This record gives sequence, structure tokens and C-alpha cells, in this order.
Amino acid sequence: MIEIRFHGRGGQGSVVASKILATSIFLDGKYSQSFPAFGVERRGAPVTAFLRVDDKPIRIRTEIYEPDHIIILDPLLVDQVPLAEGLKKEGIVIINSSKKPDEFSDKFKGFYVATVPAGKIAVKYHLGSPQSPIVNTAILGAVAKVLGVVSMESLI
Repeated sequence: MIEIRFHGRGGQGSVVASKILATSIFLDGKYSQSFPAFGVERRGAPVTAFLRVDDKPIRIRTEIYEPDHIIILDPLLVDQVPLAEGLKKEGIVIINSSKKPDEFSDKFKGFYVATVPAGKIAVKYHLGSPQSPIVNTAILGAVAKVLGVVSMESLI
């Protein structure tokens, strides 16, 4: 089983990204499970979403405390929340950022880090506004490429 944890802020689309990915994985013939964790916070508050992928039915229903990979939609959370907490040894971190991956090495020592300028991509294709780009769909292409958990055909 592959477990992925998404970190973002309300309004960025973390929950929708995990649902899109879960549906695409299902279309590829695998089992998937997606669900969010948030309280009564408003737009802009930190949000976590979870995704499980397996070749057999998924019976577990808890939050993901030890993910295989993490996806970070808001790079500002890197300095505010211990995002690597519980991340498995061979974990991959995908961050919405124009920075080079090695600029995050102090926060994610020992993990493979990939960055994608999802905010810039979202603005270029008019996904949201320049002040509040919707980065979820822009980052999903990177997730498909880097993690290989879903085919690009199913994602599209």
C-alpha cells in the first residue's frame, strides 16, 4: 500500500487534488481512498488530505501518520509545520515552489525532494487569480511523473 499526505491551505485544493488523484488511480484499475482532515477553519487555514493506493481493497480508515510521500501545495507551511514528521525513510516530497529542491534539504534531510512551480503554472493557465492561484491541478502532473502512482491518461 502507498500512503500519501497532502498539505496545503483551505482554498488551494488539497482535498480536491487527493480526490482527483484517487479517481484517476481507480480508473487505472487500482483501489484508492481519499479523505480530508480539517476543523472549522476558514479559507487560508492549514488543511491536510490523505490518499491510499493499493492493488487490493483498502480496509484501514485512519489518518496517515507515516506516509510514503508528501505533497506540499503551500511552501510557506515548510517553515510553520513539521511536515516531514512520520515520513518513511525512502519518502518523496513534492513541493509547489520555484526554488531548487536542494534549497529544502535542511527541512527534508535524507528525503528525495522535487519542486514544481505550480503557482506560476496555475496563473499562466488562469487557474484562480494571481493573488490566489489554484495549484492543485498544476501539481498533479508532477505527482504522476515523480511518484508514478497514476497514468497521465487517467489523470487527464
